[in-house]
Amino acid sequence: QVQLVESGGGLVQPGGSLRLSCAASGFTFTNYWIHWVRQAPGKGLEWVSGTDFDGVNTYYTDSVKGRFTISRDNAKNTVYLQMNSLKSEDTALYYCADIFQDYWGRGTQVTVSS
Repeated sequence: QVQLVESGGGLVQPGGSLRLSCAASGFTFTNYWIHWVRQAPGKGLEWVSGTDFDGVNTYYTDSVKGRFTISRDNAKNTVYLQMNSLKSEDTALYYCADIFQDYWGRGTQVTVSS
């Protein structure tokens, strides 16, 4: 049974930091890229970041470059998203996903507000 379980979301003030985790099971984790995708209230899905099989190559949408860092620990079947200098516009439900196989987690809520 494939599972992607996100954690680490919460309420944080502007300028603060959070680290999201995505624990994967039920498939060969090291064979697939893993992505973070978010959905802000009332908006569509927005791709945020992705990492290749071993975390060497990472990619980001322009709005988070320099603030977010994606990484993965293949020994733990886990992907992380370190989010720094958070802004109100980062408020969203954050999903991790193996887009190629269309596996998605249920999401973790990030709210940036004073």
